[in-house]
Amino acid sequence: MNSMRPQNRRKPLSGDALLDTYLEHLCRRSAMILATENRLTAGSNLKDFASGHEYFGLHFRDDQWVFREWAPNASAIFLIGDFSDWEIRSEFELTLLNPRGIWEITLPKDTLAHNMLYAMQVFWEGGGGIRIPAYARRVVQDEHTKLFCAQVWQPKTPFIFKNRTPVKTHELLIYEAHVGMATEDERVGTFVEFERDILPRIAASGYNTVQLMAVLEHPYYGSFGYHVAGYFALSSRFGTPEEFKSLVDTAHGLGLRIIIDLVHSHAVKNQREGLGNLDGTSYQYFHQGERGLHAGWDSLCFDYYKHEVLHFLLSNCRFWLDEYHVDGFRFDGVTSMLYHHHGINSVFTSYNDYFNDQVDEDALIYLALANQLIHEVNPDAITIAEDVSGMPGLASSLEESGGIGFDYRLAMGVTDFWFKLFDLPDEVWNMGGLWHELTNRRKDECTISYVECHDQAIVGGQTSIFRLIGGSMYNAMHAGSSNLQVDRGIAIHKMARLATAASAANGYLNFMGNEFGHPEWIDFPREGNDWSHRYARRQWSLSSDPELRFQPLARFDHAMLSLIKQYDLYSMLPQFLKADELAHILAFERNGLIFIFNFHPSESQADYPLEVLPGEYHLVLDSDAHQFGGFNRLEANQKYFTLPDKIGSAICHRLHFYLPSRTAIVLKEIH
Repeated sequence: MNSMRPQNRRKPLSGDALLDTYLEHLCRRSAMILATENRLTAGSNLKDFASGHEYFGLHFRDDQWVFREWAPNASAIFLIGDFSDWEIRSEFELTLLNPRGIWEITLPKDTLAHNMLYAMQVFWEGGGGIRIPAYARRVVQDEHTKLFCAQVWQPKTPFIFKNRTPVKTHELLIYEAHVGMATEDERVGTFVEFERDILPRIAASGYNTVQLMAVLEHPYYGSFGYHVAGYFALSSRFGTPEEFKSLVDTAHGLGLRIIIDLVHSHAVKNQREGLGNLDGTSYQYFHQGERGLHAGWDSLCFDYYKHEVLHFLLSNCRFWLDEYHVDGFRFDGVTSMLYHHHGINSVFTSYNDYFNDQVDEDALIYLALANQLIHEVNPDAITIAEDVSGMPGLASSLEESGGIGFDYRLAMGVTDFWFKLFDLPDEVWNMGGLWHELTNRRKDECTISYVECHDQAIVGGQTSIFRLIGGSMYNAMHAGSSNLQVDRGIAIHKMARLATAASAANGYLNFMGNEFGHPEWIDFPREGNDWSHRYARRQWSLSSDPELRFQPLARFDHAMLSLIKQYDLYSMLPQFLKADELAHILAFERNGLIFIFNFHPSESQADYPLEVLPGEYHLVLDSDAHQFGGFNRLEANQKYFTLPDKIGSAICHRLHFYLPSRTAIVLKEIH
């Protein structure tokens, strides 16, 4: 049955009048998506097309082993490994099946066994080399030679998933994590440890989604998983496929959904373990020449037009859904994919920047097809685009002209704005500008906001708390300390998170440990730091030590998330109430809650007026409360009543309240 959508889609994007000029471009993009789908499926359907992982690679079928590889430039391919003493033998030579470059070999069942290591010896005109199969599902690194090899993975007892995926809710509360650095010890953590020690912590904290970084096999640990070599293999440094399946299953049992970072924006240049020069050409999976190189990332750029590349990448999307029951993906580097200039030294200031010859429409079409496929395989799957350019339609439905189909896009401008503010004196902070940045988003697209993710602390950056507190982190974070810089940092840490999470359109994200103010930065072991893991770990003990000021920050984060869920905050959009530049006060309403922030560094406001709907209001959250590390300047559980005020012939109703400096409060309207 043909799964193609109707050819006459012309529903405009959100009625955005500024896009009327570009309707022809949007419609053409939709037509190109449909045409490419038709070219790939030839009357079949996208789900069937995206099943390359069941054909290529190593499989045990009909009581024998079968291995296939696509290598159009190869002149000969041999399987080598433990079974051949790593020698080239004629009985392990593959047969070329067709002119498209598909090679195959079948082997008796007793030839290979679980845990055996293997690779391909590929020959081409003028050369050859050892390569890891493109569709290898298990890749390991030899402890002695440090070389990567594929590994036969055929355990006697297959893993059986027991828990169902949690039901979707309005709020998407993402805990971004990295398994390797999730241990407090100075080493690489494992799937088993993450499942046992970290998943319960995440669930208890109030998050409902875990975004795992660096899951796909990558040769260099310090790349944070961005330089992928094995697209169908887990990073074996963290554990086995069964251990990862157990992690996902346990997460589902705890009410947590699991999404993984999917790096289809580029690939590592490595040749033995990666896709580079696999069949003796640089352009098998990638663009030829300069276009195939990403100079900024020292990596290779996929050719998103080529049939076999789309087969590979779309199959990769389906594989992780089918094999590991993950609940979706964060697509990394979408900006780099969408533009020939990769977004480098580019400022997106007008819609003309999204509709010109710098847009890589092949990549755009791939992303649309990937979203279509993912939601056909799992209608409840989550797809998130990491895009800083603001491409219209990125998180719009495929049924709209120009829609690319992501469920969410990251509001990357929010974190940039916060980190700029952190470096400025509080007195010059602009409340109107802050509100604009917090809510500046397309109405037709769902977005996820955050103060910081892993990006802010990696590659020479700092966590927000360290940016705010600096060296005082080392000597003034003990309970009862008196340090103005620490007091400021702790107060702003809470206020920034509440303002961001409460004003977010559809979701909120936090990188692990930052909820309690994890200090310093992220730095993976490398030659420049003597291969140390000191900054590639999480010091969880900081958050459980009552003698330190980290624990109250964790309590506040939990209270904030509880508030979001209790009042179903994301079922309604926030409504602006006030931006007082003189008093440094920002206020907005959302689903019956009033959020009020006093960012002034020293001036508290007594009897401050705020126009709201008439009625009674109760204090439900106070960032200055003692349990949150504040100065306890407000009485808990206070009640506030509006008073009528006549302005000309009109009657308005105002609350009057005391609002301490550097404090945020949340009031609940009582009917």
